[in-house]
Amino acid sequence: MLTTEFAGELARTALANVTREYPGKPDHVLASDADLRPPREWHPAFYGSFDWHSCVHMHWLLARVYRLQPSLPENAHIGAVFDRHLTKANIATECAYLARPESSAFERTYGWAWLLALATELSDTRWRALINPLAHAIVDRYLDYLPRQRYPLRNGHHTNSAFGLAFAIDFGDASLNAACTDAAMRWFVDDRNAPIAWEPSGADFLSPALMEAELMRRVLTPDQFASWFDQFLPGLPLPSPAIVDDRSDGYIVHLDGLNLSRAWCMRGIASALPAHDSRAAMLRESAQTHLEAGLVGLASGDYAGEHWLATFATLALTA
Repeated sequence: MLTTEFAGELARTALANVTREYPGKPDHVLASDADLRPPREWHPAFYGSFDWHSCVHMHWLLARVYRLQPSLPENAHIGAVFDRHLTKANIATECAYLARPESSAFERTYGWAWLLALATELSDTRWRALINPLAHAIVDRYLDYLPRQRYPLRNGHHTNSAFGLAFAIDFGDASLNAACTDAAMRWFVDDRNAPIAWEPSGADFLSPALMEAELMRRVLTPDQFASWFDQFLPGLPLPSPAIVDDRSDGYIVHLDGLNLSRAWCMRGIASALPAHDSRAAMLRESAQTHLEAGLVGLASGDYAGEHWLATFATLALTA
């Protein structure tokens, strides 16, 4: 679904953003006056795109189109950016930042998940070995955190627990998979009658209900998932695309991302249902409607959405 022309557009957007340091919104706990430094000093690999997690997932976008579109004219530029950003020294600085006592909850778990997604996407490239120390540090963070988190976070924002587990499972580490599967079963396997009619809140970019189902298809067998989904969303009440009234507002524009992430989740859920299940066709039709609505936001040109929405479009088009 991702044409070479559109892949080039998305790549150019990401390339412009991952090297743009300001405006910036650091997630940074100060321990002293000495901690007042510009983003590029704390995060020489991921200093752009307004905030750390957006910079990480814009790098993921670049890695995804680099892999899927090997003849893309922008690939030389992508490779040059990766060579500058993903150096041994830069990744060591990122690891040192994560090891600060004040960074114990830094980007938990949204940024963690995207860093592992980036590392996964960089498999079979020269950059994977360079980013591995940071990926392994994130794995250690998950392994420490998940057993201590009794209750899930069921929102449509960065801290959504289901999102944090889904990409972590896709990373493919055996110990991490076991911890994520345990958490998913503890938190979600008994859920029934998800209140999807209450969605969205005014700043969601994830659907709590659909994101949970997108996770559970990873930890249940196909038969188990079909049975669980029957009870989780009985009758399959699908939402209409969210309406975005102000794309210059950094929170309201989240709803463009919601439409795109819903499309991604719906297609993933459909792929896990039996071939004869009529709900699969319903989900795919709704996914297409949401995709078309979400892509409208890419043309706004406002930095509130520009610094991150291209990633969600790439996810919706290629996952």
